[in-house]
Amino acid sequence: MNRQDDGSELVVVSPLLLEASSVRRGLAGGCVVRAGPHARRAARVEAALSEHPTAPVAVAGVSGALVDGLRPGDLVVASEVRSAQGTHPCRSAPLLAAALRQSGLTVHVGPIVETDHVVWQPEGARLARDGAIAVDMESARLLDMIGSRPAAVVRAVVDTPSRSLLHPATVPGGIAALSSLRRIGPALRRWAAAAGDRRVLLAGPRSFCAGVERAVEIVERLLDRHEPPIYVRKQIVHNSRVVGELEQRGAVFVDELDEVPENATVVFSAHGVSPAVREQAERRRLDVVDATCPLVSKVHGEAKRFARDGNTVFLIGHAGHEEVEGTLGEAPEQTVLVERPEDVATLDVPDPDKVSYLMQTTLALDEAEGVADALRERFPALRGPGSDDICYATTNRQDAVRVVARESDVVLVAGSPNSSNSRRLVEVAQREGTPAHLVDNVDEIDLGWLAGARTVGLSAGASAPTVLVDEIVDALAGLGAVEVAERTTATETVNFSLPKEVRHR
Repeated sequence: MNRQDDGSELVVVSPLLLEASSVRRGLAGGCVVRAGPHARRAARVEAALSEHPTAPVAVAGVSGALVDGLRPGDLVVASEVRSAQGTHPCRSAPLLAAALRQSGLTVHVGPIVETDHVVWQPEGARLARDGAIAVDMESARLLDMIGSRPAAVVRAVVDTPSRSLLHPATVPGGIAALSSLRRIGPALRRWAAAAGDRRVLLAGPRSFCAGVERAVEIVERLLDRHEPPIYVRKQIVHNSRVVGELEQRGAVFVDELDEVPENATVVFSAHGVSPAVREQAERRRLDVVDATCPLVSKVHGEAKRFARDGNTVFLIGHAGHEEVEGTLGEAPEQTVLVERPEDVATLDVPDPDKVSYLMQTTLALDEAEGVADALRERFPALRGPGSDDICYATTNRQDAVRVVARESDVVLVAGSPNSSNSRRLVEVAQREGTPAHLVDNVDEIDLGWLAGARTVGLSAGASAPTVLVDEIVDALAGLGAVEVAERTTATETVNFSLPKEVRHR
């Protein structure tokens, strides 16, 4: 990175004197240059860019809102800037927007359109129909001048569709906008400190495993074939993006079966359910489609077999996880949950010679083996499953993250907070001595994690879609040139068949 990493190398371009003064008051360093309306003072901007040839550049000023829901003083961070000459993408917009929100500001991300005149209705409504959320008169021209270096556009709203520039509220709206511009400095400095060229190492494999693909496809096929709603007990997989998109199509996610109307179709999630839940579904005459991962079903079968043999079954896993609850339900009187090695010393069983163990499929292998070793030491007659319980995809992703973490300054894992396998990936990277963070979406990335990080490792949990990884890479590319490389430790060829209820006829 050919610049300082503290954000002091930063150029802010503001069209008007009041805008530039407001930004300068809150910036505490950096270069603020006034471009004039319609970027008439281009020479002044070009001089500042020449003086700071590697500095990232932010365009900051006021704008008019094109859509309802934006209020005077709100900030708009451009995802792209449109003009008659073309479109400028602003790829780091979600990262800057997150930093501004951390400062307590109200921020919207979306397209800004540049015009050469004041926009009144109905023109504003037409621009909004094309997706733009705000309008200004300079941003595209300034981005033309800035070129390929990292650039961002932040505009504070003065007027709205219901309060045009001629409205009496324009003056307080302008005051609110300038007040917001005075507060953007710290976030701009963090954005500038994170800017620079970097390498992104993709862990392979990553994202969806075969069990998740199967579960999601089951719900998608049911939605294709039937009028919504299609009910799903719990989240079909632990990822907010996947769940949200299925909800938009007509899936209804419920916590318990008593929320499902009798005779309706209900899908059991990939994490599996206990026999008691299956019995309840039968009593309520529900049309069940089972999306339980076959590897989870394997653990259920082992639990029943060990219990039939009269064993006490130790289930290594995390309390409250849906998979654990389902497995415990197979033989609740004979199954004991064990979460940590230190829990083993207090275990009391009827017959120490008739004990066995199983594992939650999404655990970190070294974590689970630590508990299993403690059990073997305490109970020498301990029996284990015929084959590993921990999912092949969980192990593969952990191996890949371990390799990536050794080469990275920071590791980002795409996944939701309730995803056990995603959280384990973070822990695996951290055990390699590398800072690692779980992010549900790109706008959860903290710019502070990226300052000085020349190599970023990137993976995604088995329940996280590939698009999340693509969005993160795209946002990082908005901070500077990105070289993407992949570290593949395994090739997955597993494919699970669909249940008969959704197979093609």
